[in-house]
Amino acid sequence: MTAVFAQQPCGEIEGCTVGIGLTPEALAAYPEPNVNPLVIDDSVLYDRLYRRLNGGVTIHDAPGGNVINTLGPGFSFITVNSTQGDWTEIDRGQWVPTSTLTEDVLISRFAGVQLPDEPLPYPMAWTMRHLRPSSVPGGEEDQSNPFLYRYTRVNLYTFVVADDGTRWYQIAENQWVHQFDVAKITPIERPADVDTNKWVSVDLYEQTLIAYEGEEPVFATLISSGLKEWSTNEGMFHVYLRFPRTTMSGAAQQSDFYFLQEVPWTMYFDGDIALHGTYWHDGFGYRHSHGCVNMSITDSKWVYDWSADEFDYTIPEDTGMAVYVYSSGTYDS
Repeated sequence: MTAVFAQQPCGEIEGCTVGIGLTPEALAAYPEPNVNPLVIDDSVLYDRLYRRLNGGVTIHDAPGGNVINTLGPGFSFITVNSTQGDWTEIDRGQWVPTSTLTEDVLISRFAGVQLPDEPLPYPMAWTMRHLRPSSVPGGEEDQSNPFLYRYTRVNLYTFVVADDGTRWYQIAENQWVHQFDVAKITPIERPADVDTNKWVSVDLYEQTLIAYEGEEPVFATLISSGLKEWSTNEGMFHVYLRFPRTTMSGAAQQSDFYFLQEVPWTMYFDGDIALHGTYWHDGFGYRHSHGCVNMSITDSKWVYDWSADEFDYTIPEDTGMAVYVYSSGTYDS
């Protein structure tokens, strides 16, 4: 198995001192996670020009032409087909005043990692915010420690349990982070009812996705699942419909109305809930959606391409890769 399933507390590791952690020699033997981040392909990230709609908008059949539709205020993003004067074409024969659009959308450049064939000696995690590690478990950020940007990949060498039951992880010599500040890769054993060779697990607690071939985890990344009021369902599912690009909308005439044009690399697995790429936020590792499992564009294209051979469009009843959604803990808020 590629990655460890459990992690030992410091008190159970020979040579580990509670409050100090592993020895410098043990840390130096494996200084960083042995993983390969996906390559960022700018031609994939920036093949569309995305804009957000600023409030409600009327859609016209030509620049200054007849009104053919309206979109109410909400969480709405479009792609730009072309421009003409003060007008922007958002689809063939659909034009809106350019003044109703915001500036360019900042697309996330986050990417997941391919896992090696050999076992990882320690779990890997991503930091969830900019921080400086504490020098001791439970301490304040230590200004003498390195500044770590969000999405930094770190080893979780060992941990100690605080009085409130939460963990503090050692990530380097004299460097400790709270469990809420990292999202950990935790592979699971293959569930008995997974019936495809390629399958993914989605951990709603850690907000991570891991891709497997048989028993072997081969890829891991951060996701954003449904918010509390639109939580992603747990259970076993299969991808039943795939689109390289598709429009998503919902909650019409409600305060949470959304309209998302050309959502990339979409894989529906639970009704109208899908795994898909996301160009409108960079909040991976935190819940963010109406129930879908958001991934970066880079990650969603990798999963879409990798899982393609599990889906046969020529067989009407065929289902694609298995998707196992679960929670390894209780989400705090």
